Amino acid sequence: MSDNISRRTVGDAPRVLVVDGSKVVRQLIARVLKSELPAAEIVDCATGEDAQRELQGGAFDFITIALRLPDMDGLELARYVRESAPQAYVPIVVVSGDVDDRLHRRALGEHVTDYFDKSLGFSALGAFIRGYVSPQASVSGTVLYVEDSRVVALATRRMMEKIGLTVRHVVSVEDALALLEADRALGWIGADVVLTDVSLKGELTGGDLLERIRTEFGYGKGRLPVLVMTGDENPANQAALLKAGANDLVEKPVEENLLITKLLFQLRVSQHLHSLNASA
Repeated sequence: MSDNISRRTVGDAPRVLVVDGSKVVRQLIARVLKSELPAAEIVDCATGEDAQRELQGGAFDFITIALRLPDMDGLELARYVRESAPQAYVPIVVVSGDVDDRLHRRALGEHVTDYFDKSLGFSALGAFIRGYVSPQASVSGTVLYVEDSRVVALATRRMMEKIGLTVRHVVSVEDALALLEADRALGWIGADVVLTDVSLKGELTGGDLLERIRTEFGYGKGRLPVLVMTGDENPANQAALLKAGANDLVEKPVEENLLITKLLFQLRVSQHLHSLNASA
């Protein structure tokens, strides 16, 4: 299948694939995207089979899918995308207003980048997609990064700093909690996103940090997103981290494009929610 996927070149107008069984939803998404990305080529499909046909004819920069399609499960289509073009990571976001059991368990699988709730509004979705396919030369935001390996920390920090992020690196959960406490005393959070390894050499783990952020500090997922890096492939353990309040997981060894994609997604979600609260 991958032989049929054509390669795109830098400078091409972004291509977005919208897959949803509802014609109204497809039109709404397309209208917003045209407003946010006037130069974008938007292809909409009602079925998974139609989407597969489009994917065989050319590559896309971003894909939105519904969980329930007339002819297949949306996650089947996501898996097809990954198997068709394994060399290039394409952000795939499930767009849904349904309260699906898989969303509660965050069991969307490794092929989906994230889930977008329609209740946030299609204009927010347009802004998110614009950030993916037409990124700014630099981004702004502060990451609280918890990693006790100097080698890993140096490489990962460079990944984040080269796109403009400010990185506050600490080697233990205890140090991270001390920073957050000091920042709270000054009346601010101190970070836009937390990135932590789950396994650390101190007495506390990344899971402990997550629990303290959500309960002791009372910072919800939108106020302070937390990405957890883990080498544990056990689905039950991964589900436990997500249930405890992790916004997303990044499996180790870390792939740079995937990490940055997920990090920027959470950053944009957080900044969007903050702007809504500020204007309320």
